[in-house]
Amino acid sequence: MGISDEIAIIGMSGRFPGAKNIDIFWQNLRDGVESITFFKDEELLSAGINPTVLKDPYYIKAFGVLEDIELFDANFFGFTPKEAEIIDPQHRLFIECVWEALENAGYNSETYPGQIGLFAGAALSSYLLTNLFSNFYPHWDSLKAVESFQMFIGNDKDHLPTQISYKLNLKGPSVNIQTACSTSLVAVHFACQSLLNGESDIALAGGVSIHLPQKTGYYYEQGGILSADGHCRAFDANASGTIFSNGLGVVVLKRLEDALSDRDYIHAVIKGSAVNNDGSLKVGYTAPSVDGQTAVILEALAIADVNPETISYIETHGTGTTLGDPIEIAALTRAFRTSTEKKGFCAIASLKTNVGHLNAAAGVAGLIKTVQALKHKQIPPNLHFQAPNPQIDFTNSPFYVNTTLAQWQSHGTPRRAGVSSFGIGGTNAHVILEEAPPVKEHSRCTTGTGAQHKDYQLLCFSAKTEKALEQVTINLATHLQQHPELDLADVAYTLSIGRRAFDYRRMAVCYDLEDALKVLTTADPQRVFTHYQKPSNRPVIFMFPGQGAQYVNMGRELYEVEPIFQQQVDTCAVSYTH
Repeated sequence: MGISDEIAIIGMSGRFPGAKNIDIFWQNLRDGVESITFFKDEELLSAGINPTVLKDPYYIKAFGVLEDIELFDANFFGFTPKEAEIIDPQHRLFIECVWEALENAGYNSETYPGQIGLFAGAALSSYLLTNLFSNFYPHWDSLKAVESFQMFIGNDKDHLPTQISYKLNLKGPSVNIQTACSTSLVAVHFACQSLLNGESDIALAGGVSIHLPQKTGYYYEQGGILSADGHCRAFDANASGTIFSNGLGVVVLKRLEDALSDRDYIHAVIKGSAVNNDGSLKVGYTAPSVDGQTAVILEALAIADVNPETISYIETHGTGTTLGDPIEIAALTRAFRTSTEKKGFCAIASLKTNVGHLNAAAGVAGLIKTVQALKHKQIPPNLHFQAPNPQIDFTNSPFYVNTTLAQWQSHGTPRRAGVSSFGIGGTNAHVILEEAPPVKEHSRCTTGTGAQHKDYQLLCFSAKTEKALEQVTINLATHLQQHPELDLADVAYTLSIGRRAFDYRRMAVCYDLEDALKVLTTADPQRVFTHYQKPSNRPVIFMFPGQGAQYVNMGRELYEVEPIFQQQVDTCAVSYTH
């Protein structure tokens, strides 16, 4: 497999229990934080749970909660208040996540000349069932056609990607993916295929799962999929199942050769991916299959052209179920044993021990976790593991459960990992990841030849309201403070071409990162200019003072560092000579 068959991950965004963004998500994973909420009886009673239910010892009062899911800036995305009211929070939060992912990648979908595709899926709309239907049911027949149609668009799974493509002007394939728990990793696979087939120039992939109400528990049944105590103890002898949670995630993908050529920031590389189905040779429809999982892992390895011995981490499906965990390790072992007899060299862990099972978003969440681990060269711990499941022979397998934060050693080859996601119904997905190429090979250039010699940079940013502009300013200052390794010229370039321009605008003139922080936090009127205006198509012109103030070489530096200015001067010079 060559570079032409590999895919770069150039942007990411997500929201998870205990984490409003992927940076906090990584901090929680690194620190071994479990982000499951255990409710008090008073909380559940106020949420409408029957008091009799709370007394049942098999009712587990736990769930993975997302913060602020009721908040949504409808006006920002062009929704009316009435439309926003009937739109499933899954759709609301996912469009925000897609916007954030594109900004993270540094691309403006309005001005990008290529095709941007979107592959995504959502869980069943519990918002429709528990909120809209219960409120509208007595008057369902009296709803106007337009109201019922808007309710249909805002809550049906089919319209998740297409409505976002409409709102954000994404002109590539817009495809709804639904394979239960493996939905979002399957979406990543098909997004990769769309890129490799030339249908998309950039492709976004992900999934969302938000169950309402959030303050709720569940019933435990012995031998079932759900945990007896609200903890997912993947691969442990005391594992009794998983726990479901709310969350969402999106990755932005591009052909690796294009990402390198365009000097995008590359988080990690997808070397290969595969999808299949178990078929009927298993215990039942909902059961996993050793044969099916083995086949998808082997296919991904073959497509990636990677030797299993060079893979040092697997982000497993890891549900902590009696049936699932032993089958998953058996399938992984069988796949690896086709190429190596080496034992105990590959770490495994499961995100579900931290945040629970994110259903349709589980696969992309595991992918984002693994990309972050590759970037930071650390493997986060698998929680709640004390003794191995007696049905799993780890001693004679290539795998061991990683229980502490570990430095990820490279052993002479690039760091590589596998990510698995298996859906109820048998659709399996596996992705092979590799750490990004060295920064010197792919760091993004700025405004063209000679830009690195500029003494000052112009930071341009905007928002749709005055309050939002102030928050954008704070966010930028915070980001610069948290990332002192950034090149200010790169920041200026991304702000200039990778963001949409809104009515409320601010510009700051800075010469380095430290100076930028000072200017942004003090709002020095000599260095920061704020302007509120309606967009216009008036061109930008260069003007210089007259009255005899000109002098030899007065525009030389500008000519040397600003390609557009240089081009216009050259055009004028040619016209003058003729």
